[in-house]
Amino acid sequence: MQASTLWWIATGLLVAAELATGTFYLLMLAVGLAGGALAAHMGANSNAQIVMAAVIGGGAVAILHQVRRRQPHGPVAAANPDVNIDIGERVQVPQWNADGTARVSYRGSLWSVRFRGEGAPEPGEHIIREMDGSELLLERRPAAL
Repeated sequence: MQASTLWWIATGLLVAAELATGTFYLLMLAVGLAGGALAAHMGANSNAQIVMAAVIGGGAVAILHQVRRRQPHGPVAAANPDVNIDIGERVQVPQWNADGTARVSYRGSLWSVRFRGEGAPEPGEHIIREMDGSELLLERRPAAL
């Protein structure tokens, strides 16, 4: 079996592993292995093929790592309105307990809520900012401008 065939088989295995795990870094390493296969097709010796695969794969991983590090991270799922449709919704709190908790009617059922804002909680309209299990974390609704 030719060296290029072995490189392509290894590339295919890494692509399959990436599809199974969703680890994008494995795809970058597969690009490096494809570079080793191309070096084999060009007639490079085995040391040159290995160096080509390592440089391309390692470089691709390093570039991907830098790009991902510079991208801003979104909010956690519990506070992300794209994940949880309740974030940003308004609820009416009739009264607060001394420990900063209350029970409110929301979406047709009673929910436990906890005050997450600044100062002492006061009755009135609040905004859901996060969910902690089945508990809603609320902040005071800002005054209208």
